[in-house]
Amino acid sequence: MQLSGLRYLLALDRERHFARAAAACHVTQPSLSAGIAALEQQLGRRLVERDRRFIGLTGEGRAILPWARQVVAAIDGLVQAAQAAPGPLTGELRLGAIPASMPAIGMFATELARLHPQLRLSISSHTSREIAARLAEFALDAGLTYVEHEPPSGVVRVPLYSERMLFVRRATGDAPAAIGWDEALAQPLCLLHQGMQNRRILDANLAAIGHAARPAATADSYVALLALVASGGFATIMPDSYAPLLPAWAQMIAFDVAMPASAIGLIVADRTPLGPMALAALAVGDRLRDR
Repeated sequence: MQLSGLRYLLALDRERHFARAAAACHVTQPSLSAGIAALEQQLGRRLVERDRRFIGLTGEGRAILPWARQVVAAIDGLVQAAQAAPGPLTGELRLGAIPASMPAIGMFATELARLHPQLRLSISSHTSREIAARLAEFALDAGLTYVEHEPPSGVVRVPLYSERMLFVRRATGDAPAAIGWDEALAQPLCLLHQGMQNRRILDANLAAIGHAARPAATADSYVALLALVASGGFATIMPDSYAPLLPAWAQMIAFDVAMPASAIGLIVADRTPLGPMALAALAVGDRLRDR
């Protein structure tokens, strides 16, 4: 069985479009179609519903996806292990990160480059649930996410640091050292939407002290929230790890009502054996732990 046919099928499922799948595999569209047709002939089953455009995978095509992911990941791990044994690790480490963890990306990338200078790092932003799913599907090698609140299952985790929340608004003069939740929640707030774990943690902590946030605007990134704050009409609540990255106009105010800190860490899928990329990520995590 040709491994390329499995790669083409996975790309087609991911891209949902023949031309985009071919481009992702760095082949022509006729080559991709021929590879999938050969795979169908070998299995004796139709895997793709075809018309002039991609319609979807057949039941048989969807059924073999988990096995195709495992086969492709196992072969990639085998190749990486063989290449790394006599020399430096090469290739691409795919890291998924929740928005709250983005300030830690620089530390991770710097340490990875120090340990494995010939390794490329590919970073993508996802929700915590997407990271867990992509690790299970072999689409990511490692993730930066919350490791205590809604902890993902089937992973090896390395806690890296704890975050606390800051109230952020456009500078209006002297800022108080701290602000109470009553005053903060009375402001026109923009927050992450409830599909983001940072927001769910905030809501849970507020509920525990008898409060609730009712934001006037929501978004899925801190860049969008800061753009709203920059307008002068909104304030926001975000992790203190973002403090070094905030622009000069942003006023950062601590909360005078303590809330539990949230642990962010590195996770990889708990498999035997762990692949070279997962081991490389864990080595970085061990060096960065509580730095």
